[in-house]
Amino acid sequence: MTARVERSAVSTERAAPATGPYSQAIRAGGLVFVAGQIGLDPASGDMAGGVAAQAEQALANLEAVLAAAGSGIDLVTKTTVFITDMDDFATVNEVYGRHLREPYPARSTVAVKQLPRGALVEVEAIALATDGS
Repeated sequence: MTARVERSAVSTERAAPATGPYSQAIRAGGLVFVAGQIGLDPASGDMAGGVAAQAEQALANLEAVLAAAGSGIDLVTKTTVFITDMDDFATVNEVYGRHLREPYPARSTVAVKQLPRGALVEVEAIALATDGS
């Protein structure tokens, strides 16, 4: 017999909207899976300027989606950071370190050729849901 895990989509206007057939996040099995967040300002629809500002906005978007999902940045267990230029690693790492605290989540950082909407950085995460659902 296969156990059925309920899953539900998460959406908030406090983060950049999904730009395709995907959810901002999915809650399933006591976890929250947050789609990649870029440095798009949800109010204006504009991309932040420069890699540091984009990393700040991407992490602010991540925090907004986590809050809407009943989680928080302190419950993040794994992140993946995508950057278009590995020379920006130190800058993104410094911004990342201001948002996440010890014990730091496990993390992968990957250099990619291109990101949606010309973004320079994108951050996705897996977190614990606060109520275990």
